[in-house]
Amino acid sequence: MSVKEWKKVLFGKEWTFQHGKVAKQSAGSIWARFGDSVVLATVNVSDNIVEGIDFVPLTVEFMEKFYAAGKIPGGFVKREGKPSESGILSSRLIDRPIRPLFPKRLRNEVQVIVTVLSVDPDCPADVLGISAASLTLNISKIPFDGIAAGVQVGYVDGEFIVFPTVEQLERSKIDIVVAGTKDAITMVEGEAKEVSEDEMLKALMVAHEAIKEIVAFQEEILKEFQIEKMPLPEPKYNVELVEKFAEYVDMNELEKRIFIRGKQERAEMADDYYESIVQKFFGDNNICEEEQEEYKIPLKEKYDELSKKLMRKIIIERGMRADGRGPKDIRPITCEVGLLPRTHGSSLFTRGETQSLGIVTLGSPAEEQIIDTLVEEGTKRFILHYNFPPFSTGEVKPLRGTSRREIGHGHLAERAVKAIIPSEDEFPYVIRVVSEILESNGSSSMATVCSASLALMDAGVPVKKHVAGVAMGLVLEGDKSVVLTDILGLEDHWGDMDFKVAGTNDGITAFQMDCKVSGVSEELLRTALYQAKEARMFILGKLYETISEPRKELSPYAPRISWFYIDPSRSGELIGPGGRIIKSIIKMFDVEIALDDESGKVTVSGVNAEKVNEAVEYIKNMFRDVNVGDVYDGKVTRVENYGIFVEIAPGKTGLTHASKLGNMKPNAFKVGDRIKVEVVSIDETGRFQLRRVE
Repeated sequence: MSVKEWKKVLFGKEWTFQHGKVAKQSAGSIWARFGDSVVLATVNVSDNIVEGIDFVPLTVEFMEKFYAAGKIPGGFVKREGKPSESGILSSRLIDRPIRPLFPKRLRNEVQVIVTVLSVDPDCPADVLGISAASLTLNISKIPFDGIAAGVQVGYVDGEFIVFPTVEQLERSKIDIVVAGTKDAITMVEGEAKEVSEDEMLKALMVAHEAIKEIVAFQEEILKEFQIEKMPLPEPKYNVELVEKFAEYVDMNELEKRIFIRGKQERAEMADDYYESIVQKFFGDNNICEEEQEEYKIPLKEKYDELSKKLMRKIIIERGMRADGRGPKDIRPITCEVGLLPRTHGSSLFTRGETQSLGIVTLGSPAEEQIIDTLVEEGTKRFILHYNFPPFSTGEVKPLRGTSRREIGHGHLAERAVKAIIPSEDEFPYVIRVVSEILESNGSSSMATVCSASLALMDAGVPVKKHVAGVAMGLVLEGDKSVVLTDILGLEDHWGDMDFKVAGTNDGITAFQMDCKVSGVSEELLRTALYQAKEARMFILGKLYETISEPRKELSPYAPRISWFYIDPSRSGELIGPGGRIIKSIIKMFDVEIALDDESGKVTVSGVNAEKVNEAVEYIKNMFRDVNVGDVYDGKVTRVENYGIFVEIAPGKTGLTHASKLGNMKPNAFKVGDRIKVEVVSIDETGRFQLRRVE
């Protein structure tokens, strides 16, 4: 196999794709470089089909290697283990735009692995992975219909930038990854700082033009390949007989079964009807029990196809949805706050049959999440976790840790809510929000945004406004289209587009879109965005009716935090030799202390507000010059007949003579007692005398 290499400058950086040098035993492999980011994309396919499934068995893995960033993994083992959260999010980023391009009949297992070999923070490796995976699939024998590419777009100082640098992203109002083909945008994922619908739409159009350039580069490369694709598996059943099954379905009866308000009732009615006509079909066509198993999946697919066509037809022709709503109608919404007595903040947001329980926990700065990824190091003080238990859909499934879907949905909601979180200077707490999905029938991630916003206000977090989200859908038939507001799970499954928009009254804060069709026009996207805005404003109104501003007081069970600044050059005085001084203060007052060496910021936290205040005063005294007339809350360290020695701060101890104790004697005190004292004199050596303040 000869080595081939293609280079092109795009968006101010050189792109390189190489084939035939490495990973030659894979069904397809591409070595891709963008700037200094290098990934290896490989694809492989199983020889045998997977029996008994009705979907393409595709897995996409994004393998982060710490050596790519010149780093050694943390922890005891010092090697990469299970995928990190950022790795899972990157896997989803690559998976979503390529999955729709596989033939629906493909049943061989397909594995796409994108391995990061070198990472340049200004050239995102996961976005490069979209193009690398697309090219690799196209040069392999695996059936794949289309060419996909992805770009990152920022919006800095009124200018849209394709592949902005890290420095530009820090100033950017938009940070989105957009993927698609030359015909249409198929995926969007990202966040914004309250931008308008027009600004977001313009960003999408800029992104699509850039995508076309990368797709054109791939097309140039593919002209040099003559690839014979593997045949799709032939069905074992009689195809004509399956088509005949459609004659057994009474469309009027099917309509009665599908167009029912409740999800569970709808599913039961549709399943009962399906079972009844399947049995009649088997009997009329003399299909024996041994053959019946082979027909179950294709017959169910045909039944679902007919149901899908019917649902879409009625939406297009009558403007009526399965639960009886019109295209723009939002399901009934109820909101509650303060449900859980011992949590720091809680809420319950219910929209139709989707329900999220939001819980806020406030923590001290010491509880910040440590971030150590390929391109990011530091800490994180706002965390949102999303949980989707099987009972939320009435199912029985094993509980095997956090799923990729849960990580992806939680990440989207976190990006949406992050825009309203107060700065650390304003509110120094670590904030964790957990969304427990108790029911699900359409867009639990957007319900999470709403429950999080309510719970934050209930917790007394000083957010200045609410944020809400809504999921939109689309049914497109020929030149007719209907945009759907607040979609059901059924409309997500059988519709042509699912996009979620979250934001405040002032603009969009997060956006996610997955499109199943090509050719969604700019005008249609505009219609959908503005219809989403109308819905968002309605939902925000419901949130404000429930709680219009943050509670004035934190929960009595939340920790108390106080902070102040000391001279950074004197930080060592607080820490002490081997950390002895800071550890002694922590033990003395039962608090946590965080010190920023660079700024000199000292943060003291604890469950007891009085102890926190005492610790703050104690530390401040350490760094306060001792002056005659100053009053301290000190601790007795030694008792003598002639008086007591009182420590007013670590390393600062003075004598309170017996004559300065008022009506008390030295032997009335014991070591460890607290006593309020005033400085009455200081000699030339810096020693000071104290008197008891009654």
